[in-house]
Amino acid sequence: MEKKSQSGQLLVLVPCPYQGHINPMLKLGTFLHSKGFSISIVHTHFNSPNPSNHPEFTFFPIPDGLTADEISSGNVVAIVFAINANCKASFKQCLTDRVTEHERQNKITCIIYDEFMYFSESVANDLNIPRILLRTQSATNFIARNAVIRLHSKGCTPFP
Repeated sequence: MEKKSQSGQLLVLVPCPYQGHINPMLKLGTFLHSKGFSISIVHTHFNSPNPSNHPEFTFFPIPDGLTADEISSGNVVAIVFAINANCKASFKQCLTDRVTEHERQNKITCIIYDEFMYFSESVANDLNIPRILLRTQSATNFIARNAVIRLHSKGCTPFP
């Protein structure tokens, strides 16, 4: 079970279920825990992190609604879209029920979510909880993405 913090403040982290996203989120959680925050990780069943590697965190799995065919397809974009379509209600339920039940002494201070888990934003807004978006990609990726978006908005499609 989670070690209780001195601050009584709980951060809820929502990682995207891929290693390039899970690991940075867990490292951020480790750092924030060292600063006195309690950390709860809300994650999908698909490619879920191993709770025994982080005994100082509380883990809450939520159903992702993915089919075996979706998972085996390896289509990352389709999987991310499906997760966002399927997880909003279960995430909201988790926050309103399980997290608050287990962490009564801790107020949810903020939800930190991976940019690809964008269902988290609307739930945070619905529950009036501050939120922070975490982008795990490099600055180069960010610049390239913005350039592609600008080109597309001008009617140029840089890729076939």
